[in-house]
Amino acid sequence: MNNTETLEKLKNMRLHAMAQLHNQYMESQQNNSFTPDEYIALLADHQWESRQNNKIQRLLLQAGFKQKATLPEINYNQSRNLDKNAFNRLAALTFIEKKENIIITGASGVGKSYLSQAIGHQACMQEHRVIYTGTARLFGKLKVAKLDGTYLKEMKKLNKAQLLILDDFGLQELDNFARETLLEIIDDRYQQTSTIIASQLPVATWYDIIGEGTIADAILDRIVNSSHRIELKGESMRKAIKTVESNKNN
Repeated sequence: MNNTETLEKLKNMRLHAMAQLHNQYMESQQNNSFTPDEYIALLADHQWESRQNNKIQRLLLQAGFKQKATLPEINYNQSRNLDKNAFNRLAALTFIEKKENIIITGASGVGKSYLSQAIGHQACMQEHRVIYTGTARLFGKLKVAKLDGTYLKEMKKLNKAQLLILDDFGLQELDNFARETLLEIIDDRYQQTSTIIASQLPVATWYDIIGEGTIADAILDRIVNSSHRIELKGESMRKAIKTVESNKNN
């Protein structure tokens, strides 16, 4: 069998990374420096790494992040009330294994979205399925899905996510549809998967935001008692960035 036939068979089996590396080594005759076992291991490792990288990139794309947030870029300035050691324990993602939740609160601009997306990014890197969404946008999408018959499909997609990130929770009081839908989401995920909720409002106000006492009690009982809490403080990070950029331009 000649090299061209080998390459075609590798490609037909969708072993494209292996085919590319094999062709590269054959053209340069570098394969002669390996034993057969070493060469096969080299090709297999390259194909494996390629598939893992492709999977991670696919998970990152499907997550729907609006920022490229990563753990090394997090600011642990004391004024933020963000303990580096405690946050790093969360970033180790054991809370996902334990089916626990995270609540991040703080004023607008203090970095709630960034922190939640940084954890989400890390989860994708560890091959967890993540969905990031604004809360109001999610309810709007599900309301349309209810009308066009795709509601169950959308809910199934949410349930499959090992980590669901609900950003900007509580910017608007919930109507009946949003209230009942939130309960359904939280109830389905309770002790099965993990959720991060980011909100400008302190948890103490969520009861009134949700409305309807019985449903509010059910939601808060399931989400709050099983959550790690991060309460960010300090000035807006966006304001700080603008100040730095202004100083650079002057």
